[in-house]
Amino acid sequence: MKSLKDSVTLFSSFQWLFFIFANTVVVPISIGAAFHLPSSVTEMTMRSSLIITGIASFIQGWKGHKYPIMEGHSGLLWGVMLNLGLTAPAIGLSYTQIGGGIATGFIAAGIVTLLLAAMNLVSYVQRIFPPMVMTVYLFLLSFQLIFVFFKGMLGIAEDGKMNLPVSLLSLGIVLFVSILKIKGSKNISNFSILIGMIVGWIFYAILFSDSTPKMESANATFSLSPLGKPNLEFGIIAIAFFAGLMNLSNTFASLQAASEVTGIEAKPKQYRYSLFLTGLFSMIAPVFGLVPYTPFTSSIGFLQSTQLYERKPFLIGGMLLTLVGLIPPIITFLATMPITVGNAVLFVAYIQLFGTAFNSTKGQVFTSNSIFRIAAPVLVGVSLMNISPTIFGDLPMYLQPFLTNGLIMGVIISIMLEKLVNWEKLS
Repeated sequence: MKSLKDSVTLFSSFQWLFFIFANTVVVPISIGAAFHLPSSVTEMTMRSSLIITGIASFIQGWKGHKYPIMEGHSGLLWGVMLNLGLTAPAIGLSYTQIGGGIATGFIAAGIVTLLLAAMNLVSYVQRIFPPMVMTVYLFLLSFQLIFVFFKGMLGIAEDGKMNLPVSLLSLGIVLFVSILKIKGSKNISNFSILIGMIVGWIFYAILFSDSTPKMESANATFSLSPLGKPNLEFGIIAIAFFAGLMNLSNTFASLQAASEVTGIEAKPKQYRYSLFLTGLFSMIAPVFGLVPYTPFTSSIGFLQSTQLYERKPFLIGGMLLTLVGLIPPIITFLATMPITVGNAVLFVAYIQLFGTAFNSTKGQVFTSNSIFRIAAPVLVGVSLMNISPTIFGDLPMYLQPFLTNGLIMGVIISIMLEKLVNWEKLS
């Protein structure tokens, strides 16, 4: 029995490693491309990302919120950084000027987050994000992630066309993992994510050996503030600071969802400790050119897929990720995992996140009037996700990062509706 439990812990730990790695590695690469960083600097940021993400996840699970929830790069802030990087030529600022302004804004937001936690003001912040706002956030996050991973698993080429053979393999992986999850025995179902990644990787290597990703060391160059040293570009600072504060919604959504999934209610001090650590690591991240951190709400989908809620494998997975970042040959090997395979497997995992969002509406009765409470912010947010950012090109630059981010706008609309309308009266 002990041997079986140890085996489950071992495989669960590696499943967490693959999950965290797949959700982490693409972020610094995309930021490096958006800010035109040399390959040696991009490799350095990727290694820093793996090391810090592993440490942050371990400490959060050990002393922070104490849930098996990955502490990863915020998807919300990732989108803001990419948008600002892409608009650099249009606004007449250099990439280092924009990067430095972003760093200042994120560090300031991290300091405010630290102070909120240190002064025990978390309950006041929670009032800004009532349950309905969290429901809207979960719906929009599930849509955003599904869009990203669906597009990613199609193997779209530079000319914008779909790679049909790769897409068919991705579809096969999705069906394979779904069948394992739904029809497999408990042990098989619990490890469907890990099995899908390994089997998909093997089939990709066999069928597309010529296009299997290869990563050669670029002699990573270490430097602080690779995107630009903190400066006083006030417009950029304001955008980054406001987005950084909006990032607080991730913590509340993640812990509320985790408490429902695991059956262990989150106590006020868990919110406080989690916010403190998130603020701390969000201050550290810009120093290394990384996207700030947050409890990964999408981990809930992973937990629901695996049905494994123990903290020990998660903590080991975090330590393994840090080890990967410290040993170049290992990161070189794992970086050869085809991104389409990772996207296909994560597509299945994040379907569960939609279920979490849907379940959060239980007990709510919507009339022809009160349906606006959830439909308006969700549908506006989804619509903005599917509109090209270039449409807003004539608007002031400082508005564009918000208007082009459906997740931010949906949450803002939801907060306003909750504060301005008496929905209980309408119901």
